[in-house]
Amino acid sequence: MGNRGMEELIPLVNKLQDAFSSIGQACNLDLPQIAVVGGQSAGKSSVLENFVGRDFLPRGSGIVTRRPLVLQLINSSAEWAEFLHCKGKKFTDFDEVRQEIEGETDRVTGANKGISPVPINLRVYSPNVLNLTLIDLPGITKVPVGDQPADIEQQIRDMIMQFITRESCLILAVTPANTDLANSDALKLAKDVDPQGLRTIGVITKLDLMDEGTDARDVLENKLLPLRRGYIGVVNRSQKDIDGRKDIKAALEAERKFFLSHPAYRHMAEKMGTPRLQKMLNQQLTNHIRDTLPAFRSKLQSQLLALDKEAEEYRGYRPDDPSRKTKQLLQMVQQFSVDFEKRIEGSGDQVDTVELSGGAKINRIFHERFPFELVKMECDEKEMRREISYAIKNIHGIRTGLFTPDMAFEAIVKKQVIKLKEPCVKCVDMVIQELINTVRQCSNKLECFPMLREETERIVTSHIRDRESRAKDQVLLLIDIQLSYINTNHEDFIGFANAQQRSSQTNKSQSSAGNQVIRKGWLTINNISIMKGGAKEYWFVLTAESLSWFKDDEEKEKKYMLPLDNLKVRDVEKSFMSSKHIFCIFNTESRNVYKDNRTLELACDSQDDVDSWKSSLLRAGVYPEKTITVESEKTTSTDNFSMDPQLERKVETIRNLVDSYMAIVNKCIRDLMPKTIMHLMINNVKDFINAELLAQLYSAGDQNALMDESQEQAQRRDEVLRTHQALKEALAIIGDISTSTITVPLPPPVDTSWVGGSTGGRRSPPPSPTAPRRMSSGQRPAPRGAPPPPNRPGPLGPFNNSADSPQAPSRPNRAPPSIPSRRPPPSPTRQVPP
Repeated sequence: MGNRGMEELIPLVNKLQDAFSSIGQACNLDLPQIAVVGGQSAGKSSVLENFVGRDFLPRGSGIVTRRPLVLQLINSSAEWAEFLHCKGKKFTDFDEVRQEIEGETDRVTGANKGISPVPINLRVYSPNVLNLTLIDLPGITKVPVGDQPADIEQQIRDMIMQFITRESCLILAVTPANTDLANSDALKLAKDVDPQGLRTIGVITKLDLMDEGTDARDVLENKLLPLRRGYIGVVNRSQKDIDGRKDIKAALEAERKFFLSHPAYRHMAEKMGTPRLQKMLNQQLTNHIRDTLPAFRSKLQSQLLALDKEAEEYRGYRPDDPSRKTKQLLQMVQQFSVDFEKRIEGSGDQVDTVELSGGAKINRIFHERFPFELVKMECDEKEMRREISYAIKNIHGIRTGLFTPDMAFEAIVKKQVIKLKEPCVKCVDMVIQELINTVRQCSNKLECFPMLREETERIVTSHIRDRESRAKDQVLLLIDIQLSYINTNHEDFIGFANAQQRSSQTNKSQSSAGNQVIRKGWLTINNISIMKGGAKEYWFVLTAESLSWFKDDEEKEKKYMLPLDNLKVRDVEKSFMSSKHIFCIFNTESRNVYKDNRTLELACDSQDDVDSWKSSLLRAGVYPEKTITVESEKTTSTDNFSMDPQLERKVETIRNLVDSYMAIVNKCIRDLMPKTIMHLMINNVKDFINAELLAQLYSAGDQNALMDESQEQAQRRDEVLRTHQALKEALAIIGDISTSTITVPLPPPVDTSWVGGSTGGRRSPPPSPTAPRRMSSGQRPAPRGAPPPPNRPGPLGPFNNSADSPQAPSRPNRAPPSIPSRRPPPSPTRQVPP
């Protein structure tokens, strides 16, 4: 071997591969390998069998290799094989190895030519091999066979690309000599993933099957269709030899005789053949592993550090220890309590930047959702005036009243206050749902103990439901308290004397608000026509008087300003193809809102954003559209009535009084609702978790059963410990490796633009009529009587006469002919160099 300082390195990588395969994907390391790529019947399997020296791969029609075969060759004094899927069983009969490969392939892919990317791992120990790790991939095919899908070619290409795209994978591109090398699928795939040719080695098979008078000498010398690492030629057994059970040792001897006796190859016979290819691959793989060792070690160390803390917790772990279970139960309950309080009260450590916590969502319910629900319950202006007029008339009865009756005011106010019950109860429901969601999120850390998690959720949720009825009773009591006494002596109540001035005061207060900015943010205008560019995103600024939008958040280029007068907002049903949530603004007087559009459709990424914008519009005086029922439509259409001026003044007075008093009630309810829910619900649940949850768990049943860990957790613990130990062993082994080795400088770059073309590289200009005709190396006779050329160099392939040195540059001015190229038999006067 050329790398005696690192003879143990390839077996080490094989050992690491087996260790990582046995623990799954926990250590997803890119281990160095050699992938064998080629077309169907290119001779890939024969090359591998020549390496091993045994017949062990399946033979037949169609795709023979239907699953990747990871072949690990290890030099040993004895000869035997073993599979990773039946580890411990030694195969000394290689016919049984072939049968096991066929059986394992059929088990996953079926018996009718199906394919699978799941690899078969085979390790072969033999005194006749050098340390190598190769992957035999399915041959590239064009036509489906058996029950193969129509896209079988694409599936095979995708499978091959999974392996050869890795930077640590060397590519062995196998091409038969009796086909056009410039159209080689193997070389085309290698060029796609390795354009610089740093990882690609060319192998030319079936040299003995070329037509008489043709040879591949120029290709093997890397003069035509050059590759950076060059080519090596091999001669495999023919089908007749295989059927006749010709011994591989005899086949290798025949291969050697072929290269020594063939006039086109005998000067490079020492650089050709399966043994030479095996040594070269061993050299390249060993150097490749050495080059990737620093990154390899770094990945191992980072994974080891990530598992250190978890492995330390699991080390010495005894699942059935009663004292451990008691201690862990206390720790789990305490951690659950801390997590719940942090999610509700907020915390500076471990801040979630992806979504709102339970406390933040409850805050939005208190200050955005609940006020919006209160406004939605306000009745329509016309309906309100009609009810007031009916109340006044019914109170006066048959008589005509001279004064505005107090009872009409109280009747209307009580009816409005009763409507507050629905949004208040809905607010309690929303808070309860957020509390239950928070409990579930906090219990995720208890998933290692499914019974403890289930019992904890049940106890806390039951307590929340118990507090729900008390909270709703208290909220309804607040409404009943408001109904019990209408306090017209409240300091904020305008009173009858000032009721007539209500409208002017409102206008003054609105004008004093000025252009106070209420909200800014991005919104998408959804109803721009496709001819004008379709939906576009703008930066919106909402003030007390207008809604403006700009090109971007610098607010330099204003696109439009929309006054808020007579505007209302309503929901728009989400379209089937859209992922956005939409609401629209419209004018109550049926005027165009924006250019030629009666509505302005605005889209947000989430429903929470829609609710937040609607709440901000509410603060600016843009109210939601009232939903009109069928009965109210009938009432509107049938009860058109006219009021005399005196009644109209009374209605206006009571209307202003109702507005003033309901503003006081709404202000009081909006203040008391969060306080009531906090006291009766949230704070009570926190105290319950801190003080009583542990006692409830102890009284619920057997504590040992509560702390039984899940099967997934037991598997996770075992996997972490095994992975941690494997990583430590791997780092220890790598730390002892001596990286002193014989190295070969990378050959210089060559022009590989011919790969994938029909003809290949650049064509030479037409020869001058006076210039002598340039002939190929097989056609160039030596002049009579001339002495042999002194020190004629050897073949300029991947290795020259000195061991494993780079090849000479190629001849760019020759057009690369397809293989085979016709040549006349060598001239009898040709002198063969030594």
